[in-house]
Amino acid sequence: MKPNYLKLIFAILFSIYFLWIARDPMLGSFLDLVDLPIHETGHLIFHPFGEFLGIAGGSLFQVILPAVFVGYFVWREQYYSAAIVLFWVGQSILNVWVYAADAVVMQLVLTSGFTGSEGSFHDWNYLLTTTGLLGST
Repeated sequence: MKPNYLKLIFAILFSIYFLWIARDPMLGSFLDLVDLPIHETGHLIFHPFGEFLGIAGGSLFQVILPAVFVGYFVWREQYYSAAIVLFWVGQSILNVWVYAADAVVMQLVLTSGFTGSEGSFHDWNYLLTTTGLLGST
């Protein structure tokens, strides 16, 4: 089997990029612009299951959707593609972590253009307050 150097270089660059954003997730990623509409769509999809799941659905769907693509590529035995898309799953988890970590101070600028502390609704503040876990963060 002949090695595909272009794929190897691409995988190495993706790995370096992931390590860079994992070191400081607050910097953001080019995939944030992809994650946002997926996150918002998750609210719509999970809304019929009640208020709590409707709100949690944004973050859930943001991680579930790329994981479905990973599963598809594994099913098709396209392991390289699955590994590359797995980067997206990891980036989405980091993105959700940043949002959840902001639940107490609420300083992230949200889709409204305001921060949670300025009166904009903050998903993770609601979720952690509702479950009684806000003080544990």
